[in-house]
Amino acid sequence: MTQIIVTIVGVLLIGFIIWWFFGKHEVASGEATVTGDEQSIDVLVKGGYSPERIVLKAGVPAVLNFTRTDPSSCLDHVVFSDFGINQALPKGETQAIRIDTSKPGEFSWACGMDMFHGQLVIQ
Repeated sequence: MTQIIVTIVGVLLIGFIIWWFFGKHEVASGEATVTGDEQSIDVLVKGGYSPERIVLKAGVPAVLNFTRTDPSSCLDHVVFSDFGINQALPKGETQAIRIDTSKPGEFSWACGMDMFHGQLVIQ
């Protein structure tokens, strides 16, 4: 009987791990607000990025305002490799990052340790 219970718990645990790492999870998405000749969006850095997926309009200058409340050193930088940006995010401060929106497409960003990710969609 003990072996059956251990086997069931093991199979459930393996299933949970597979779902956690490889399953499709709902991603918080946000669209930048256009005011005048610029678009902007606020991104909260707390255990990851929120929103994690940002939609920008092509050709309109964009500013992403990152505010880090997480004390983790992993999230103290944000890297947009496609744009050559590696910006420090001081805890408790808002850091504005300007993005070139002249080229439409999907781009990714990550924390300094490449553990937390986000997606930037320029359309």
